[in-house]
Amino acid sequence: MEFLIAILLIGLLLFFSYLGIYNYLIEVKNNVSTSYANIDVQLKKRYDLIPNLVNSVREYMKYEKETLEKLISLRTKAVSNKTQSGERLALDKEISQTIGSLMVSVENYPDLKANKNFLHLQETLNEVELNISASRRAFNSYVKQNNNVMDAFPFKYFVKSLDIQKVK
Repeated sequence: MEFLIAILLIGLLLFFSYLGIYNYLIEVKNNVSTSYANIDVQLKKRYDLIPNLVNSVREYMKYEKETLEKLISLRTKAVSNKTQSGERLALDKEISQTIGSLMVSVENYPDLKANKNFLHLQETLNEVELNISASRRAFNSYVKQNNNVMDAFPFKYFVKSLDIQKVK
């Protein structure tokens, strides 16, 4: 009888250990997915701000028409559902550079720099850029945690049996 109780306790201990490890692996995987979704939300906020920014700036910056058109084109590509993850990252980088050059061009337009709508848009854009940066840091942290867990003992053996994969 004592032997059966010992076997039962060992079985329960193994079962609950397995459940704990499984739940932890799922939590780590979900953290990566959630943090990636947070980046996507921040990028969509930025994409939504771009038309307002362009419209505010357009009347003042008739000479920087190419920059404005490029920004609109990049935004359109970025929000299309056909854009792949890697391509979206490249577009994001190009949008950041174009917005930066737009903000440098604004320095030549004192009336625009004093416009309340533009100042509000600029502040909002700066806030969104900071949020994007914070979201990327969180994502990178969760990816690192995910990949470390995938290589650590005993998780490494559970990962194979549960078909959970590393994030690249």
